Amino acid sequence: MQTYGVTTPAGRRPMTLALMKRQLETAEITGGKTADKWKVFRDACEARGILGIQDRTLAVLDALLTFYPDSELSEKRGLVVFPSNAQLSVRAHGIAGTTLRRHLAALVEAGLIIRRDSPNGKRYARRNGSGDLEQAFGFSLAPMLARADEFAHMARQVAEERKRFRLTKETLSICRRDVRKLISAAMEEGAAGNWGMIEGHFVALLARIPRAPTTSDLLPILEEMQMLRDEIVNLLEMQMKLEKTDTNDDHYERHIQNSNTDSIIELEPSFDQQNGAKSNLGSGSANEPIKAFPLGMVLQACPDIIDYGPGGLVGSWRELMSAAVVVRSMLGVSPTAYQDACDTMGPENAAVAMACILERAGHINSAGGYLRHLTGKARRGEFSLGPMLMALMRAHGTLAVTS
Repeated sequence: MQTYGVTTPAGRRPMTLALMKRQLETAEITGGKTADKWKVFRDACEARGILGIQDRTLAVLDALLTFYPDSELSEKRGLVVFPSNAQLSVRAHGIAGTTLRRHLAALVEAGLIIRRDSPNGKRYARRNGSGDLEQAFGFSLAPMLARADEFAHMARQVAEERKRFRLTKETLSICRRDVRKLISAAMEEGAAGNWGMIEGHFVALLARIPRAPTTSDLLPILEEMQMLRDEIVNLLEMQMKLEKTDTNDDHYERHIQNSNTDSIIELEPSFDQQNGAKSNLGSGSANEPIKAFPLGMVLQACPDIIDYGPGGLVGSWRELMSAAVVVRSMLGVSPTAYQDACDTMGPENAAVAMACILERAGHINSAGGYLRHLTGKARRGEFSLGPMLMALMRAHGTLAVTS
């Protein structure tokens, strides 16, 4: 192991403790260590952002390396190059003297080279009688040999970060395309939902993307964009399920009407009048669904839900359930919580529950938590929609209409 001592610059250039520290950090080189100078140079180029150097600075380093006669950096062959500024300028593609000195200082500052100044600051070498270099003054490439492994690690970090950025950008581009086309399809085909508000959120997310983004800039935007896409998919998927349920109900109702043409009263499918089943308003088995109330009664108790129906109207149970899906999204109720309510209460009653929650939204801290609470009570047979609807009708002064 050979140790290089600390050296100070000649002339007016000052010595700093930071410069001394960098010399000490690169002073010791493991005996016999070698490194391909161009491999180290390529790693330094890759890691230029971490090292804080510019392309022109690397061009000057490239020129310096051409004055080192061997392809491998090694202590045995010496590590000091001593070209004049004129020679160095020619190999650096005619760079001006003032600019050259600035970039040489940047290489020293970045810890890529060390000045080995002669007493008068000139660069030269002394040779022995055999013509071998005995002593040289100029720029030492020892830091490049000592830090070769460090530069290689930096280069790998940069390459990994570049790959991570590319993947993040590609994922965001795909997610952005999905959201844009899903919103357009929903608007063009008249799907229920406040698509203007959703599109506004989408546009706001796009506005947050900087002109020259980094991975850390894109990750939170990507996360929000993915959440928005999932929310849109859940909203549309729920509507498709409701449409399928509505189709089955229409078939069932047509069967009832054909079997009993004398009936002029439209009943809910879950209401079995012939068997004399009673409405489950306050109690009952946990496996027995709560009976739905007349749609007109629900709308009198919960008029706010009407604004969220297709075209701002609710004229059927299907439209009420579509509006409830929109309200669910607006109030921040998770798809799983609403699906659980639909499975436990039935889709009609889950929609009525959402309408009631919307009507009392100003008094409820967590709409999702409240819906889960109601679902739990319904599962135990302890929940009734009746008192909620009656209380809301009294609050609106419409109770007398249905009595």
